[in-house]
Amino acid sequence: MKIEEQVATLMQGTEYGDETLKQAMEDELLERLAKAEKVGRPLRVYAGFDPRTSDLHIGHTIPMNKLRQFQDMGHEVVFMIGTYTSLIGDPSDKDKLRPQLSADEVAENAKTYAEQAFRILDKTKTEVRYNSEWLSELSFGDLIHLASNFTVQQFMRRENFRKRWDEGDPVYLHETFYSIMQGYDAHILKADVQVGGTDQLFNIVTAGRKLMSALGDRPNIGVILGLLPGTDGEVKMSKSLGNHIPLNTDASDMFGKVMSVPDKAMGKYMRLATRWTSSEIAKREADVESGALHPRDAKMQIAEEITAFYYDAQAAEDAREAFVRVFQQGDMPEEMPSYSLNAGQSVLDVLVGAKLVKSKSEARRLVEQNGVRLDGETLEDANAAFPGPGVLQVGKRRFVRVEA
Repeated sequence: MKIEEQVATLMQGTEYGDETLKQAMEDELLERLAKAEKVGRPLRVYAGFDPRTSDLHIGHTIPMNKLRQFQDMGHEVVFMIGTYTSLIGDPSDKDKLRPQLSADEVAENAKTYAEQAFRILDKTKTEVRYNSEWLSELSFGDLIHLASNFTVQQFMRRENFRKRWDEGDPVYLHETFYSIMQGYDAHILKADVQVGGTDQLFNIVTAGRKLMSALGDRPNIGVILGLLPGTDGEVKMSKSLGNHIPLNTDASDMFGKVMSVPDKAMGKYMRLATRWTSSEIAKREADVESGALHPRDAKMQIAEEITAFYYDAQAAEDAREAFVRVFQQGDMPEEMPSYSLNAGQSVLDVLVGAKLVKSKSEARRLVEQNGVRLDGETLEDANAAFPGPGVLQVGKRRFVRVEA
């Protein structure tokens, strides 16, 4: 790729809320890529991930996808696990205080993070770091020195802090440490580029660049990505909201969940969750606009591309074929046994009662493996109340019509 094409690809999916700022970051990236090519030194690029939960969904992986793009262009990538910043919790997208985790909880969650990331990143070319390495060594005097570069007003201008202040909700002093800690991460890692979502704009572009300059570094470039909406197509993907697409699921479930996303969100999914270049995306959008490509077929291409990225091409093709058979061609048994749902029954109760499983342990295992669906929707909690009537499917071939 020519440098201009690299910049177009690397800036794909970015959002800054300010075109002047976006252009400034793009210009800096172009200049630094040109210099890196001239002197033969790859850029050093990182993104930080706080292990506040053990399971990732594809919304978490959007910055990882961008890291992989840099990696494929020959640059150094650092996957940083925020074992120390997690003790505070990033307040960027929260209107209330995040619950603080213990060091043991963070350590337990961190165990699986790198391995999940290697489904996207090249393990042999990825440097994994933990910010407890350096943040735990800072003295109180060090923190005073770092904090002296910021004013209280700068933090209180942040929308979420301002909202809490105006509504009389507390803004805790330790929450302001988060941005300082993240800026110090960039300094220690000597980063040329930091990747993050729009909820990280203040941390990366305001606090991070300011602190790096104060410590004598050249400020890193913020590649700020839009946030992937969940399956509702409206708000940021979140496990707590139930609109997430888990990373640890099967290919058919991932394909089906992408297909359930409203058409209006497909542009973001193409730009954030696929490996397609900006020109390939523009071509698809133009074909949909002209009628040359049906929106349903465009979405199936997106679902297959995303599934192939996290699994492989064959798994994605199989998932597409299964989806077409079941949901487009209605390829399920015309005759199937029925089961009368009783009030208060759990998913586990129905699976056992309908004789779809031989034991409760098998039922739990199938639910944990995302192998149980009701009208195409994956049931994720064996102990939850059964949602209601519909076609209950276990695996690919076992069906029962659950009736009220």
